[in-house]
Amino acid sequence: MKIAILSRNSSLYSTRRLVEVAKARHHTVDVIDTLRCYMNITSVRPMIHYKGGELEHYDAVIPRIGASVTFYGAAVVRQLAMMNIFCVNNATAITRARDKLLSIQLLSKKGIGLPVTGFAHSLDEIKDLIKMVGGPPLIIKFLEGTQGIGVILVETAKAARSVLEAFLGLKVNIMVQEYIKEAGGADIRCFVVGGQVVAAFKRQATMPEEFRSNLHRGGTASAVEITDEERQMAIHAAEIIGLNVAGVDIVRSNRGPLVIEVNASPGLEGVERATGIDIAGSIIDFIEKPK
Repeated sequence: MKIAILSRNSSLYSTRRLVEVAKARHHTVDVIDTLRCYMNITSVRPMIHYKGGELEHYDAVIPRIGASVTFYGAAVVRQLAMMNIFCVNNATAITRARDKLLSIQLLSKKGIGLPVTGFAHSLDEIKDLIKMVGGPPLIIKFLEGTQGIGVILVETAKAARSVLEAFLGLKVNIMVQEYIKEAGGADIRCFVVGGQVVAAFKRQATMPEEFRSNLHRGGTASAVEITDEERQMAIHAAEIIGLNVAGVDIVRSNRGPLVIEVNASPGLEGVERATGIDIAGSIIDFIEKPK
């Protein structure tokens, strides 16, 4: 098979592992810089050009699109689909996952367990918004944030009001979520490939004052056993968003597991090192199966 990986950096761990596994299985694989692609949008013969020439035809494409280039990356993935090239995650699913508010709304509609979440535009509604999510402590999230950036824990109503007033005044899109104290700064990432959880690991914040468990924020990773309920929740969440490959982040609360995010381009390094499972191999397995 001829496989392309949409990635801006061929030296990243996830990209390197996918290339390594694909080549070991005797596939032809190329790393394509998403932002170097440009499109001829026509009803006769839609094309993508790359670095001065027409892009080759591929049997499959693995999008590894960073959050900062979501809009353009999704346009490239849509164009590939118009060229009848199979994309592991389609453009609609990628944009759904990147829109934190939309993804929460879609999951909520299907009855997935979630932290209580509020969203408002007017400064006049801040007091009721804080009350709606159970009061402080609470989490304030930028809708465009990633890797734990733009996620703030506020511990008093006064602090919450000040932060909300500041961001709403600057026209920054944010949402407010209840703080799951009993999670103890830990969450579980379930790695879903082709409708199956192929691995799961626990991410734990290492400092007492740090509530974000992201590995980019200094969190630690370890293998974890998940329950059948958590497994089915992760599979269902990925299916609702429309992702074939997803990282579904779950926290354990007193009322059961809750999904906090569904990631369209989950990194492979943390999960592979924590679990010893060949996640890159699982993704290539999925591509190799007849569709």
